[in-house]
Amino acid sequence: MTLTGKMLIGQHATTGNREAIRAVNPATDTPMEPAYPGGDREHVAQACALAWAAFDGYRETSLEARAAFLEAIAAHIEALGDELIERAVAETGLPRARIQGERGRTCGQLRTFARTVRAGEWLDVRVDPAQPQRQPLPRPDLRQRHIALGPVAVFGASNFPLAFSVAGGDTASALAAGCPVVVKAHGAHPGTSELVGRAVAQAIQACGLPEGVFSLLYGSGREVGIALVTDPRIKAVGFTGSRSGGVALTQAAQARPEPIPVYAEMSSINPVYLFPAALAARGEGLAKGFVGSLTQGAGQFCTNPGLVIGVQGPALDRFISTASELLPTCAAQTMLTPGIFKAFDSGVTALTEHARVSAKGLAAEGPNQGQAHLFVTPAKDFLANEQLQAEVFGAASLIVVCASNEEMHQVSEHLEGQLTATLHLDDDDLPSAKALLPVLERKAGRLLVNGWPTGVEVCDAMVHGGPFPATSDSRSTSVGTAAIQRFLRPVCYQDFPDALLPDALQHGNPLLLRRLLDGQREA
Repeated sequence: MTLTGKMLIGQHATTGNREAIRAVNPATDTPMEPAYPGGDREHVAQACALAWAAFDGYRETSLEARAAFLEAIAAHIEALGDELIERAVAETGLPRARIQGERGRTCGQLRTFARTVRAGEWLDVRVDPAQPQRQPLPRPDLRQRHIALGPVAVFGASNFPLAFSVAGGDTASALAAGCPVVVKAHGAHPGTSELVGRAVAQAIQACGLPEGVFSLLYGSGREVGIALVTDPRIKAVGFTGSRSGGVALTQAAQARPEPIPVYAEMSSINPVYLFPAALAARGEGLAKGFVGSLTQGAGQFCTNPGLVIGVQGPALDRFISTASELLPTCAAQTMLTPGIFKAFDSGVTALTEHARVSAKGLAAEGPNQGQAHLFVTPAKDFLANEQLQAEVFGAASLIVVCASNEEMHQVSEHLEGQLTATLHLDDDDLPSAKALLPVLERKAGRLLVNGWPTGVEVCDAMVHGGPFPATSDSRSTSVGTAAIQRFLRPVCYQDFPDALLPDALQHGNPLLLRRLLDGQREA
């Protein structure tokens, strides 16, 4: 498939008229062809108009038709073969195996949402039949289902060119809910985005769906993004990226005459707690696991362990010593873009001014390669300096040494909202961990025991979210089947004749859904 450098507004390939973006191969620091001219407000308006025109029809597609559409997207992505893998590798500097795995995850989550759609439980059907004889007042017939919010704007992420991008989790969950999607491609991987966008467009055509169900736009500045979020036909936003970007979009959405929800995943340093018995029993193994998690993928994961917390003592000293011996053997790795590398370098420089450098990885041997760093600071300094809590996107982590369990609690209370919090413990640590757990439940969306936060399973029980600034809405998740709930709202139907009710609410239950019937869940 020849890359065209064009946007997709529905089924129409369109050339933008604003400044072009061009991918840069971060491993060689060289620009790539083709250039992708950006869109303007008129292009955004065209895409949103198509999405709005498609909305009412698409949201009432049958469960089977919508599930088949999601599966068709996955099949068309897989049909791209090596062309997609090679372009994504070139645009991101990520290894081939990582991109292949991410393609599998992307297609897997599309098929997982297809299963979810077919099951229909996300409709959350509730039926309270009429009670005309009830005293002192009769009860009307009341029926509730969830419907799609409306067209959704999705912003592709830099660090996951497939799984959090054009056909990633935000797009998949919005389409599953019945929402048309307008994607703003990330400027770091426009070619990968075009390939995937065209696969989605092909699936729409093959399934006979309205063309406005999906559009793909490019833009180098703020014009396209702000125009998308403020277009009155857009009813929700999915975003994965920087704290500043997420906050700007949230503020724009709230300033609209009709404010809309923005589900932004932004900033997290993912604290890891090392309890004394676990450290004493297996400190060296913990240090090895920590260094592996820290340096995986050049540390370019939103769940990277950027903070380690423990109580001072010989066991913690051994952990720091072992990690500091291991890190200098870790090669510098190519980061996703020159801009991300520069931001990482600036973040490391800032941490160096406020904390002690305990170890560094091997020095860079090529452009845009991030050198891993490990820092150590006493808890009192961490509590006194907000800059020590800033996220550094890459392989950099700070160990906070606490004088006591009480100081560990102080540090925990001081933390901002997080995506994850990890506890390494043995049986003797359970009382201390239990005492800390209420704090961590308030601070994080996912709590782990004796694992590492990198790696997010796509499944029904996963939560990838958390209190601000981890996300802009702590009630939601961007990974797992519960992500569909972000793009739904409840509607109640009172005393409707059966012929006027949607299929999900009809008396005969033609969709065979598990309803909440008069307060009891049906088998």
